[in-house]
Amino acid sequence: MNSAERPRCSRRGLLAAAAALPVSAVAALCAGDSRGTPDGARYFPRHGSYGHRTLAYDLSLAYDPGRAWLEGRARIQAVARERTRRIELDLSRLAVHGARLDGQPVAVRREGGKVVLTAPRPLAPGRQLEVEVRYGGRPAPLASPFGSIGWDRTGDEHGGTLVASQPLGAPTWFPCNDRPDDKAAYTVSVTVPRGHHALANGTLRECREDGGSVRWTYHHPGPMSTYLAAVYTGRFTHDTQQHEVAGTLRNAYPPHLAEHARHDLARQPRMLEHFARLFGPYPFESYGAVVVDAELGAPVENQTLSVFGRNHVDGRRGWETLVAHEIAHQWFGNSVGLADWRHIWLNEGFATYAEWLWSEHLGEDDADTLARQAWQELAGRRQNLRIADPGSRRLFDDRVYVRGACALHALRLELGDEAFFAVLRGWHAAHRGGSADTDAFLAHAGRTAGRGVEPILLPWLYDKRLPALPDADDAGA
Repeated sequence: MNSAERPRCSRRGLLAAAAALPVSAVAALCAGDSRGTPDGARYFPRHGSYGHRTLAYDLSLAYDPGRAWLEGRARIQAVARERTRRIELDLSRLAVHGARLDGQPVAVRREGGKVVLTAPRPLAPGRQLEVEVRYGGRPAPLASPFGSIGWDRTGDEHGGTLVASQPLGAPTWFPCNDRPDDKAAYTVSVTVPRGHHALANGTLRECREDGGSVRWTYHHPGPMSTYLAAVYTGRFTHDTQQHEVAGTLRNAYPPHLAEHARHDLARQPRMLEHFARLFGPYPFESYGAVVVDAELGAPVENQTLSVFGRNHVDGRRGWETLVAHEIAHQWFGNSVGLADWRHIWLNEGFATYAEWLWSEHLGEDDADTLARQAWQELAGRRQNLRIADPGSRRLFDDRVYVRGACALHALRLELGDEAFFAVLRGWHAAHRGGSADTDAFLAHAGRTAGRGVEPILLPWLYDKRLPALPDADDAGA
């Protein structure tokens, strides 16, 4: 399957029966209201708040699969960034039962997709605070220009659920500061009926039975963006092992898919080891994958917990290139995050190039062969996209992925392998756990290479016209 045909990790269309919002609501997601933003140019200015910075989320959830009903309590530790009485959180569809600030009840109201808490007196900049929000209802996916995103049901006989939040779906299941650059630690407890399982990011801390229910508690120190947080419920077979690179390596699958899934994911340890050599130490305490009993338009990128649909399991490793893609995101996209969504090529171009590096490592097609094949495919398509600023509605255009990977290959050909992989390792080391943008990458690559890289990269990133790949014979010249 060629690069243009292959589904990507973030193109949605998740479930055929996904719920939809009115067109006016979809348009609002991309509205250009830049109120309260520092640069006035964010792609989704109605999501997130600059009034506070989040330190940690502690989410206690109870899910009833029979009624598809969720009850939640979110405790959020944060720091005020400005003098204000107003604390804004993103939350869609679900009802708010009450809120507290530092243990005291406070006034709360809804403003569209926002929950607004009013402090009894102004909060000073730098003031630490704890917000508690109790909420509940029947969560449903949010319609967006990219398909249905957020909390959804798998449709299997056990009433399983999935979360696919990129880029705006996190508020469908918990109140949050929904900006990609607002990262925090997470503790997530999920109570489900006995016989059902729950999975979330990080490491399982506790699994406790209480009468007819079971509470699963996970912790991930992160830091993690809201869109990368996820919960999965259903019935799974669990495989867990210790791994030298990733700490705990855990996978989960529906029992009837376990044999094929084990085979298809069996080279995860080798991928983690190879990418750690190329990109630097693995950044988190665990890694794993979940296969859900639903057909997904594409695998789902989550921190420490990649997600695949049953249609990505064939027992022949037919989708292994996407297994590599999702693992690479742990370095580029999860550990090194985005200052804003316009810089999405830093996630998807890097992960797509990792697919080519994995093929090269296996002794199959090398990255140069795959880059030139991809270039030919790109050359046959309309040239109307600047991948470093594709526009909010074209975040997940395949050209962002493939042209981004070609840009990295062009840089590799110009710098040579030693300098190129030093750029990648240094990029992760410099921004591990943080957020960055395209200008920062250009500056970093230039410093590491000892020369300006703008003549190499700017045409790939900002010109609509497709540049030519350098001659492979001149690599590193």
